[in-house]
Amino acid sequence: MDRSRAIVAEELAEQGGAALDETHPLGRDRVSLRWVLVHMVEGYARHNGHADLLRESVEGQ
Repeated sequence: MDRSRAIVAEELAEQGGAALDETHPLGRDRVSLRWVLVHMVEGYARHNGHADLLRESVEGQ
């Protein structure tokens, strides 16, 4: 996690807010830093939701 935070901080320090809108190569597609961050948050939220469902089923709720 420290490495990813350092990468984001470096991009923002170098490019400021433009880093969030500028496109960066990732495979064949080009995505912005904003796109990457939003999709990471969505992924964590989805996995946390699944964990909540499993916990509730184990607890009998």
